[in-house]
Amino acid sequence: MPDAASDRALDRRLDRLIDLLAEHATVVLSGTKLCSELHVPQSTLWDWVERLRSMGLEIRGVPGTGYQLMKVPDVLTPHTIRRRLHRGEFGCRIHHLYKTDSTMNEAGRLAVAGAPHGTVIVAEEQTAGRGRLGHAWMSEPRVGLYFTLVLRPALMPAAAPILTLLCGVAVAEALQELTALPMDLRWPNDVMCRDKKCAGILVEMTAEPERIAYVLAGFGINVNHAAIPAELATEATSLCLETGRTFSRVEILAAVLARMEHYYERLLKEGPAVIVERFSQISSYSRGKRVKVIDSKDGLAGVTAGLSPEGVLLVQRDDGKMERVLSGHVRPQ
Repeated sequence: MPDAASDRALDRRLDRLIDLLAEHATVVLSGTKLCSELHVPQSTLWDWVERLRSMGLEIRGVPGTGYQLMKVPDVLTPHTIRRRLHRGEFGCRIHHLYKTDSTMNEAGRLAVAGAPHGTVIVAEEQTAGRGRLGHAWMSEPRVGLYFTLVLRPALMPAAAPILTLLCGVAVAEALQELTALPMDLRWPNDVMCRDKKCAGILVEMTAEPERIAYVLAGFGINVNHAAIPAELATEATSLCLETGRTFSRVEILAAVLARMEHYYERLLKEGPAVIVERFSQISSYSRGKRVKVIDSKDGLAGVTAGLSPEGVLLVQRDDGKMERVLSGHVRPQ
């Protein structure tokens, strides 16, 4: 049975095949040239082409000649992503996986092995995508955007929760700019569109008492889903369902990374206030909204009263008592 290392090596070689076909999309590229570039025999090339076809790529085979990519695919190869990125640290290294259990798990393994700040792990499909508080994340193949960013911030561990709000701001701004859809933020990690969730964020930290070793910022964005499972349809949506059109996942990824780096640099220079202020501007949940906090010990309910300087949600109970919400699912009441 193939091990993880061989799977990752195959992923990189499939990426190279896609890049070669995309770079010569207007012509039939000879099988001999492809075999030479990839250092594989014809039989292996044929197997790889069939594998890509099974993933939905339109590749025309011309007997005795070679192959032609009929349509440039929305596949998240590192080469394709880098062409859209501005020059910065985020995306300095990109690991593209066709299938994985979770990009968070893969990022954790790479972070332990020394992956640098700004490393991105992106997958076409997750078999065990993870959400906040142990929830699963729906990860339909090749229609959503599932990725994790490795961060090594110069922050004290107590300051790390602000990174969840930073991620939400970056995603909301990027999606609104690209789709013209109204975006909302539901504290602390849900990106909403017309009262339904279209993206979620999971931030996990590994730290010592005085320093952060690394932070994993995981993102799940519902992009081109044509339908949502019935059990989630009242709670979730996709950009495609809201607009009736499809979007480039590569373009969305590049936009999110750009906004992430912008606000990350501002956080380090200006402190958390800039993130708290921008989150509060975008979020209808941050102030004046009647909510309940699911999973709270005593069934907390009340009206939101803004965010603390470190990004904690404040909720005023009906009896006037102010509560600090540190965890739980915030929902309208």
